[in-house]
Amino acid sequence: MSGHLDVMIGVALGIAVVMVATWVVSLVLGNASIVDIVWGAGFVVVAWSARIIGDGNADRVDLLTAMVTIWGLRLAGYLLWRSWGQDEDFRYQSMRRRQGDRFPIRSLVTVFGLQGLVMFVVSLPIQLAATPNFPGIGWLAVGGVAIWGVGLFFETVGDAQLARFKADPSNDGAVMDRGLWRYTRHPNYFGDVCVWWGIFLVAAEASDARFGIVGPALMTFMLLRVSGVAMLERGLLKRRDGYGDYVARTSTFFPRPVRKPAHDV
Repeated sequence: MSGHLDVMIGVALGIAVVMVATWVVSLVLGNASIVDIVWGAGFVVVAWSARIIGDGNADRVDLLTAMVTIWGLRLAGYLLWRSWGQDEDFRYQSMRRRQGDRFPIRSLVTVFGLQGLVMFVVSLPIQLAATPNFPGIGWLAVGGVAIWGVGLFFETVGDAQLARFKADPSNDGAVMDRGLWRYTRHPNYFGDVCVWWGIFLVAAEASDARFGIVGPALMTFMLLRVSGVAMLERGLLKRRDGYGDYVARTSTFFPRPVRKPAHDV
């Protein structure tokens, strides 16, 4: 009979293998951006590792595995399509210039290792829910699936709308403020947060998994304050004309109706 420690060790080893292998490929390609593609796929490895090692309630484990697999493969596929044929992301280019010959080892630790650690923490609800047999799926899980579905919708539709907008040459340099982007400046990040809180709620019916709340909390903090909204907005305010007006009328994160300009109120 497997316990939490068995699942966590197995997941940690799976993440380590994925990240080290990705790091090696990045050195061969001379492109560290592939870590972004592997981000979603890595969670799929986590979910299936927990499913194989754990012996918890089959319905709950299968549901969590399906939710993570659908989300992770969609995200990985979208990022692969978006980055195909593109140069390495400017963040990693800048780091490569600063670090010089030290870049391979520094990238292993600060890019691939750090993302692997974050992946482990964010996925704690999945890991902790993989072993308890009781209870089965209830209303909390139903609510979790609903929130997950809302999140997946915002991510998928938001990404598709942005891709279509960028594909039109007439929109070059313009601010995307249509579709879901009319109601939140970051529908994809909002969707991501909903996905992980939904996953947590499904897992949390197994009482031990409630300690995994640190996972979605970390994901929310990272997207709002570190690598998501905060970082992206700093750059857009500097280089995109009209973005300040977009900020003034559009919610940062949670969708809501467009603000009217002060002179129209």
